[in-house]
Amino acid sequence: MVPPGKKPAGETSNSNKKCKRYFNEHWKEEFTWLEFDYERKLMFCIECRQALVKNKHGKAENAFTVGTDNFQRHALLRHVTSGAHRQALAVNREQMAFEARGHAELRSVLKVEVNPAKVAVLTTVYWMAKEEILDEKCSSLLDLQKFNLCQALLASEHSERYHAGSLRDMQAAMAKVLHNEDRHRIKASPFVGLVVDETVDAMEHRSLAVFSTTVSPCSGQTSATFLGSFELLAGEAATVTGKVGEVLRAFGIPAMKLTWLSAHSASLGAERRSGAGTALSSLCPLLTEMHCLSHGSSLLPTHSSLSIEYLQKYETTVDAIYRLYSSPTGESSGLQELWSVLDLCEIDLGSPRAICWTSIFPAVEAIDSSWPTLVLLLENEAERSPVALGLCQELKKFHFVAFTKILLDVLPIFQKLSRFFQIEDFDLSILKPIVSATATTLQAQKGSSGQNLQEFLSAMTEHPRGEREGESRLYYKGVELANCSPGHLQHFEHLKDSYLESVRGSLLDRFPSGVLEAVSSFSAIFNPKCYPQTLEDIGTYGVSELNFLLQAYSQVVVSERAMSDFPLFKRIVFSLSQLSFRDLCVKLVYSSSEMHELFPDFAVLAAIALALPLGSVLAKKISRGRELLKRGRSRCTKDEGLSNLMKIAIDGPAIDEFDFALAIEYYESMRESGFIKTQVK
Repeated sequence: MVPPGKKPAGETSNSNKKCKRYFNEHWKEEFTWLEFDYERKLMFCIECRQALVKNKHGKAENAFTVGTDNFQRHALLRHVTSGAHRQALAVNREQMAFEARGHAELRSVLKVEVNPAKVAVLTTVYWMAKEEILDEKCSSLLDLQKFNLCQALLASEHSERYHAGSLRDMQAAMAKVLHNEDRHRIKASPFVGLVVDETVDAMEHRSLAVFSTTVSPCSGQTSATFLGSFELLAGEAATVTGKVGEVLRAFGIPAMKLTWLSAHSASLGAERRSGAGTALSSLCPLLTEMHCLSHGSSLLPTHSSLSIEYLQKYETTVDAIYRLYSSPTGESSGLQELWSVLDLCEIDLGSPRAICWTSIFPAVEAIDSSWPTLVLLLENEAERSPVALGLCQELKKFHFVAFTKILLDVLPIFQKLSRFFQIEDFDLSILKPIVSATATTLQAQKGSSGQNLQEFLSAMTEHPRGEREGESRLYYKGVELANCSPGHLQHFEHLKDSYLESVRGSLLDRFPSGVLEAVSSFSAIFNPKCYPQTLEDIGTYGVSELNFLLQAYSQVVVSERAMSDFPLFKRIVFSLSQLSFRDLCVKLVYSSSEMHELFPDFAVLAAIALALPLGSVLAKKISRGRELLKRGRSRCTKDEGLSNLMKIAIDGPAIDEFDFALAIEYYESMRESGFIKTQVK
């Protein structure tokens, strides 16, 4: 063996004694075969060490098999083009192909040897998790299959360990198979995005569901994955940060890989402002927080976060109306619209949790369209029902009707934002303009009012009072409105301004200028449709945006090289005008593409952009996770087994694609381990 630092046969001297150089972590992204020994301060070629191919001098050692401290990029380029390295790649490919054939043959043998009865039980448990069938039904489902003469289950071999009482362990084994795939996916991905979604159930238990977004360097395609659910203890501000740290360690996510964090729920937003986000940023230097992108319902703040007194009163009134008319009767057949809202929005009036009616557009819309009918019904019931009398008086107030109109003007704005964030091939270039336009619209409504409020004010009719000169009565749709004095109207103007300013402020808090600048810069560089129409105008295009990105991600890119490559990069992107933002990023990240080789720094930035937690697939998984957490509490004691159930339900493939042989191996290993521990005790 050639000692480290000595000139090996077949390669030139590596050490540069005149100028002290250091290993650049970014080289690992560009040269995937590169490995660095942090203790010995030497770098190696994984491929050459694995193959140990002899060079023209008849020796297998070279600088990259024994280790070199020649920390220069041209040394890496010289090695990657060397004959020894190319021969090593060929040898390793041949070996991998041989092993793959052997593993395929071995797996086919193993599949034959796996007891069909065991597979039958596990497929039943897997299907139950996918379809949300209660665990208690497992025994009856197995009995039903036996009744239908399922040959695999008629055998007795599975009865000792494979029974309904071991359901949790079987689910854990199957979840382990899926999580192992997650770890491989995360390890291969150059960067990772993280979504933390807080859910509060009917009993006020806080849970945190964690999702990841990854990018495959082999194909450039993205994946959204559920990593687990965790119970959060009340009153601990650092809990979310701690759980995210646990996830990073459990899945082996290096701090440098975590580039995006998307958090959902009002309390998480509060924690971010109180220091949790800062703590995560100190651990992950490339981290950018982007709140409420993939789950549109959290874009609009709840009344509890707005600190406006009237909102609570309005919500209480609307809640009472829906509860009073939630069941169809002969007298109130005209309120079908109210009943249909409960089904459409899946609102559970039996839940002890308060319903945020001011953020549910169909519910507010139904109240508005049914208002005259509601007033008549409540007037008829007022004599025999104090509740109906109180609701009737509240519905007739100017504040109630006018605030309903404000909500009709505001809620559709956020609906449009929600739909935008759930588009699969989203156009990032309009994020900054659409947020800015939304904030401007909300600001404008403070002065001129929205369309619905204006129409309401115009539709009111005024009738003079007979007893007092100068006073008048205001009517709307034939109903006399209460509390219409100048003092009340002035108070409403203050309420309107406070509400609109609070909503606008909340929106801008969720989309800080730095985040909008980053997203806008990614779009300017990687969206061909944003480029100028002619080559003559392309010269200075995108320079400031690229500078912003290079500064933000200076630890993983070489700025000088990127700026040098930018003119050629722009000309190529200009010629690819038919591609979308995602298509171009995929082309750059795909490790075998020419663009990946030509523009390594842009490939790194494209991978960061693709890891952004956005899109309909992620949005559906987050919604599915919320549903499962909401219903799962009744099925599992605390969080025992719930996370495994959710993993199978959210990420589990079709039954014919799942590796049940590996799940059986894990399950039996777990049972053996549990048996040994029991014996030791």
